[in-house]
Amino acid sequence: QEQLVESGGALVQPGGSLRLSCVVSGLTFRLYHMAWYRQAPGKERELVARISSPNNEINYLDSVKGRFTISRDNPQNTVYLQMNSLKPEDTAVYYCHARTRYGTTEYWGQGTQVTVSS
Repeated sequence: QEQLVESGGALVQPGGSLRLSCVVSGLTFRLYHMAWYRQAPGKERELVARISSPNNEINYLDSVKGRFTISRDNPQNTVYLQMNSLKPEDTAVYYCHARTRYGTTEYWGQGTQVTVSS
């Protein structure tokens, strides 16, 4: 059974850092494009960062460029999101997403809460 399990969300002060992790099981991780999305209360879910398969091409939401870094570890079936210089507007539930590079099959994690507040 396919599972994406996020961790690392927390309450952090503005200017702080967090690293989110997403461990994937039940699918061939290296064949999937991986991404992080987020959804704040009352807002639509938005793509934060994406890393492709197999070439690791990376894209970021404009508002996180220079602050967030996405990476993947294929042997560990894990994708990370390093978040630095966090701002209150980064507060959201962050979701891990996987989409096969051969079609449209996709999977979502359950989400992890990130709250940036003093």
